[in-house]
Order: sequence, then C-alpha cells, then structure tokens
Amino acid sequence: MSSSTQSKISRDLIEQLVREQVYAAMKQPAPRQAPNQLLVNISARHCHLTQEAVEALFGPGYQLKPMKDLYQHGQYAAKETVTLIGPRSRVISNLRILGPCRNLNQVELAYTDSIALGFDIPVKMSGDIAGTPGGMLMGPHGYFEMKEGIIRAQPHVHMHPDDAAFYGVKHLDTMKLKVHGPLAMTFDQLIVRVDPTFKLEVHIDTDEGNACGLKPDTFCELTK
Repeated sequence: MSSSTQSKISRDLIEQLVREQVYAAMKQPAPRQAPNQLLVNISARHCHLTQEAVEALFGPGYQLKPMKDLYQHGQYAAKETVTLIGPRSRVISNLRILGPCRNLNQVELAYTDSIALGFDIPVKMSGDIAGTPGGMLMGPHGYFEMKEGIIRAQPHVHMHPDDAAFYGVKHLDTMKLKVHGPLAMTFDQLIVRVDPTFKLEVHIDTDEGNACGLKPDTFCELTK
C-alpha cells in the first residue's frame, strides 16, 4: 500500500506478481489482496464554509468556483481563498476553501500554523467543533466571525464498506498507519471513517507528513 504515482503502481504490480510466484512455488495460497490501493495524502491547511459565510466574504449570491477536484467524490478545492485572523492580529492569508459548502464553518490547521497564529487548538474529527476556538475570516467583500470551528484534524482514513470488510473494521474504529522509509513511524490513532461514497485514502496534516518524510512513493500500510 502506498501513496500513488504511476511508477509506484508499476512497482506494486511487480511485487504482487513476485508474491504470487513465491506462494505458487511453496504450494500455498497467496494472501487475500486488498480491494483498493491505499492512498496517503497530506491535507494542507484549509477551510469548509457555509453558504452564509461565503456570501459574507465574497458578496450576496456568490457561488464557489471549483479549481481542482479532490480524490474523494464530489469534493474540490475552490479558486477562492480567505485570510484567517488569529489572536494578536496574526494572520494566515490564502487559506484555501474546499467545496461544496457545508452546514458548518470549520478551519483545519497544522500545529505549527496554530502556533504562528497564537491559537491553542484541539485535535478533533471533522465536524466535531463544539467548544473549539473561533476566529475571524476576511474576504474581498467583508468579514465573517466564526464563534468556533478551528481545529487540528485527527489523522483518519476514508474507507468504502468493501475496504472496511477487508481490514475487519467499522466506522470510528482506530487503526495504525505504518509509514516506512528513513523517517519511519507509526500513527497509532488513525480514525476509520466508512461511507459508500468514500475511496480508500488516509489524511494527515503537513506537520505529520513532514515528520515522517512522506513522499509519493513512500511505502505505507494499515494494520489493526
């Protein structure tokens, strides 16, 4: 399992063929293959906004404009960005909005981002924003005050039910992500999120990705 590139997919295929030959020579059945290839992605700081917030920041009736489709079905990075104003007027500009609009406002930062802004933010699952810090967003049309919703996202894995069945897990279980390489490490509290619309994908933030030296061809694996 790995972060996907064309070269890595080719290596995976070669490794699979070699394994099949080894098990055939041993006259043993090859281990069951995962239904989908694992993708591990670094999720950089971003925000999810309600339509109300979008209109406050960009003007009445404004609609987000898709710039790039994301791996998960129906999700995209919008062309629009905002400025996040933290304590003591420290700011992060060009904070990317991810669409489509949601029913709550949420900003996801890495730990180093929160230090730069002066925030003390908790590690939370997306959508679990009760009691979290708020902040001020600034757009070309105006400001929008978030009463809460600034978090550091819990490392998690999106799974289709077929993937969950293969790994023997269910929604909100925890798994381990083993990242190999020169800076090898294991994430012990990877939260499982299962939905029929999901593709198999792990999300970690920029701090976590840099700490383990994650690259497109880094070998990664999920274990219970």
